Amino acid sequence: MNMQASAVSAPPSPTSIDDMRLPLVMMRDILLKTIFRKNLETVSEIAAAICLPMQTTQELVDLAREQRLLEATGTLNANSGNEMGYQLTDAGKSRALDALSQSEYFGAMPVPLDVYREQVKRQSIRNIQITRDQLTNAMGHLILPDTLLDHLGPAVSAGRSILMYGPPGNGKSSISNGIRDALGDRIYVPRAIEYSGQVITVYDPIVHSAVQEVKDDPNSLRRARRFDTRYVCCVRPTVVTGGELSLKMLDLVYNPTARTYQAPLQLKSTGGIFIVDDLGRQEEPPQALINRWIVPLEESKDILGLQSGEKFEVPFDTLVIFSTNFHPNEIFDQAALRRIFFKIKIDGPSQENFLKIFALVARKKGVPLDEATLLHLLKVKYPTINNIYANYQPVFLIEQMIAICEFEGIPYQMSPALIDRAWANMFVRDEKIVK
Repeated sequence: MNMQASAVSAPPSPTSIDDMRLPLVMMRDILLKTIFRKNLETVSEIAAAICLPMQTTQELVDLAREQRLLEATGTLNANSGNEMGYQLTDAGKSRALDALSQSEYFGAMPVPLDVYREQVKRQSIRNIQITRDQLTNAMGHLILPDTLLDHLGPAVSAGRSILMYGPPGNGKSSISNGIRDALGDRIYVPRAIEYSGQVITVYDPIVHSAVQEVKDDPNSLRRARRFDTRYVCCVRPTVVTGGELSLKMLDLVYNPTARTYQAPLQLKSTGGIFIVDDLGRQEEPPQALINRWIVPLEESKDILGLQSGEKFEVPFDTLVIFSTNFHPNEIFDQAALRRIFFKIKIDGPSQENFLKIFALVARKKGVPLDEATLLHLLKVKYPTINNIYANYQPVFLIEQMIAICEFEGIPYQMSPALIDRAWANMFVRDEKIVK
């Protein structure tokens, strides 16, 4: 059964501070830091800032009042529905400053790592069953052999690792993006998680695409479904890295000034896809990179380390797609290859598919097809490169001809002469440069 967006169970809102499963002192200090940094006065303002229900926020406010860190101002705030106003006492300001010196983090209460693990299971990438139609629709802009979808479908549905390999320019990156589009549902990403008293921010607007929240209509009989607002409802995330990927980027990022942590890329991609493009172009050898992924790929968990040296486990629920122009046997040993669940070769198109792509691109770009030009291309030009076709070539050749037509001031057209000029730019002739 295909898991729809609505089928992903939303994280329930905490109904009390006991429900939070966070250290009481940590919650109190984040409350004080947030009030101090954002100059908040009412419980509704504070609740929105720390992403907790009003009732739970009121419990924390009452706790801070009992400890004489907060006091009621004695005035009702007319702008906030006549709510009671609160302010930090001198002791409260002192405690807020002391807490900020230990960690600059304030705002949304973090989700305990154990609680987050439960949500990861509810929205696992491995719960999704992709149908052939979904995959075909997502790849609709690509002309692919049917046999490729035969291999891709089970690989994506399994939610395991995929290695795509083959000559450059044949759409490995486009296929990766198509897989991402085929998923199409939503999950809940925590703004921050907590482990051992440390806060790790996870939600990243650069990586995560938040889904516009539906505001409650007070006159509506059906209220929008509530969920724990410490999470952000997002489309399943996709992290794409290329030649810039390094092993260091897979570690927790510690900010020594703010004394907070930021989640590494693979943790941000939880519930989604992590694409390693151009494998073999990174500074570290591919074997070293794959060795780093062995435990996560096999055991669905990753090991991260705090500044103190303490190691801990986080869930690893990610579809990892490796893409390379090298043959796998050139860059991996057999032990590493065994750990990559699916190996799929992406070849260049057949002559028939090449012509389909060429005609499609020409029509889209407004260049009329010419039979003599196509015959010249197939009978004269391609034999010079052993009739090896690639998916990027139709776009390259047609855009070159368009550029020439625009320069010469003539209508868009194709001819054997224009193909010859375009072809000359597609390959660099081997020759010795005299220096």
